[in-house]
Amino acid sequence: MRVGIGYDVHPFAEERRLVLGGVVVPFERGLTGWSDADVLTHAIIDALLGAASLGDIGGHFPPGDMKYKDISSLILLERVRDELAKNGWQVGNIDATIVAEQPMLGSFIGEMCLKLSNTLGIDVGRLSIKASSSAGLGFVGNGEGIEAQAVALIEAI
Repeated sequence: MRVGIGYDVHPFAEERRLVLGGVVVPFERGLTGWSDADVLTHAIIDALLGAASLGDIGGHFPPGDMKYKDISSLILLERVRDELAKNGWQVGNIDATIVAEQPMLGSFIGEMCLKLSNTLGIDVGRLSIKASSSAGLGFVGNGEGIEAQAVALIEAI
């Protein structure tokens, strides 16, 4: 077994949709990024890649490469899942936290878990997502963006 940690942060942007865990969340702003800027899925991708010693998301899907422009991060997660399998690994479990002052995310967590677990081919009970705030502190507390953290356990196939 191996464990990896992932972290990602994106600032808010006007005229973008907000995508978290593959779910479009109704909100007046989205996140800035080359892909769909799904901060949660990006943190999970980095945790999985780190656990398998396969680098990071930027190395696999470089920003600026047109084939990744506005791509769904669930497609990137599928590719990481396949890369893990190719290297003899499978997902054991994932625990992730989204940190945002707004919007309120509680009612979207179940759908995020379903989309991510289906993409990874794991039972939904092996994926935990929590939403938290930063109590008004820092750039997230000031409403400037959203961050996410993830821990992934992978196991040899």
